[in-house]
Amino acid sequence: MPTPVSERTTQSNARAGSARAAFGYRDFRIIWIGLFASNVGTWMQNLALPAYIDARTHKATWVAIMGFAQLGPLLLLSIPGGVLADRFPRRPWLITNQALQMVFAVAIAFLIARDSSLWAIFAIQLGIGIFNALGAPAMQASIPLLLNKEDLPGALSLNSVMLNGSRVIGPALAAALIGLGVTVPQIFVINAATYLFAVAAIAVIVIPHVQSQSVERGMQKLLVGIRIARQRGVLARMLLAMTAFSFLCLPYVSLFPSIARLNFGIDSSSATYKWLYATWGLGACLGGLACGSVFIRFDRRKLIVFAFRGFALSMAGFALASGPMLAIPIGFLLGFFYFMAVTPMVTVFQTNMRDHERARVMSLWFMAFGGTVTLGALAFGPVVDRFGPRPVLFVSVASAVVLSWWADLIRRPTQMLSDDEGSEPLKTRNATSLDEHGVVAGE
Repeated sequence: MPTPVSERTTQSNARAGSARAAFGYRDFRIIWIGLFASNVGTWMQNLALPAYIDARTHKATWVAIMGFAQLGPLLLLSIPGGVLADRFPRRPWLITNQALQMVFAVAIAFLIARDSSLWAIFAIQLGIGIFNALGAPAMQASIPLLLNKEDLPGALSLNSVMLNGSRVIGPALAAALIGLGVTVPQIFVINAATYLFAVAAIAVIVIPHVQSQSVERGMQKLLVGIRIARQRGVLARMLLAMTAFSFLCLPYVSLFPSIARLNFGIDSSSATYKWLYATWGLGACLGGLACGSVFIRFDRRKLIVFAFRGFALSMAGFALASGPMLAIPIGFLLGFFYFMAVTPMVTVFQTNMRDHERARVMSLWFMAFGGTVTLGALAFGPVVDRFGPRPVLFVSVASAVVLSWWADLIRRPTQMLSDDEGSEPLKTRNATSLDEHGVVAGE
């Protein structure tokens, strides 16, 4: 791994691998703050757009279609995005990418202000999705280069906090602004402006360039990441687990306003809906943060199993809840276990690849984590319209239970990158103390 461009400058007494240690690196700190501010705007839009579509159509299918425009391109373009990340200097590519997404965000604001056709809005949202898919591998492959490998788990935990903290702040801020008279199109303009924070952060840091060691050409060059994942069992296991989790357990993320309306009687334009959404996001934020703080000593393989079981129980409660009084606190737990599962999975995934492999292999993760969610929403959206949300939510419960067994890397071990090849050792430290935090003995 290249020497990080900025050594840890603060929190020198922080525990290695903790979130506190990761935040001590100047360049990581700058990009984290810039992306956090930008993601707040994104989640303002992510609250407003599905709610707008649901209120306009009253169809979960249309909500799913619009979600596909945002994340569906990850399925087809993540691998080419990984190739671009290796081929071009990452900083100018990322700045251009963010600027183009900003232009599309302004265009969506214009279309919604005119109540334009849904297909026109879909086309512009698809443009944002395309550039997000092409840029995401470069962004995520660059962040680990900004700090020492021993502190990578803390950085990944902070990344979860950034993504999910913005899920809380963005919707809450959007709700407050709408209450003050700000219109939905103006929310989209604000989102466009927040891209400037990401552009400024990328412009002032130095991203080391890692030379690809791939000698493949043409189509084979696109398949390098797949070959690496197939040859290393732990990568294949985590990818397949994340794909199944996204498709079978996470369609509710894209269908959130429709589920709230049909299962809990909560209108997507109401303050109660915004509270439900923000509380779920707060749970996800704390679930990701807990993995890099409270649970930093615990074996991540056990956390994955525990989180899948907690997710299954929370989803069962979410399906059975009949009103907002139960849905809001259970939604918090659902969000908590959601990212308590994802954070250790991506940590195991990232710490079992070499630096020159990272961009190509991470593109597969984006396909599994982002793109597959939208396929699940497209598949289950019509089911929600016809039969209601509960059958879909109980499919999620059953799937999470199965995944808690299949993704168990202790009981069902697989090939991992050896420590001298650059992986982080996954030691079973303080395993007995897991019982003190609610994990069943003997997991």
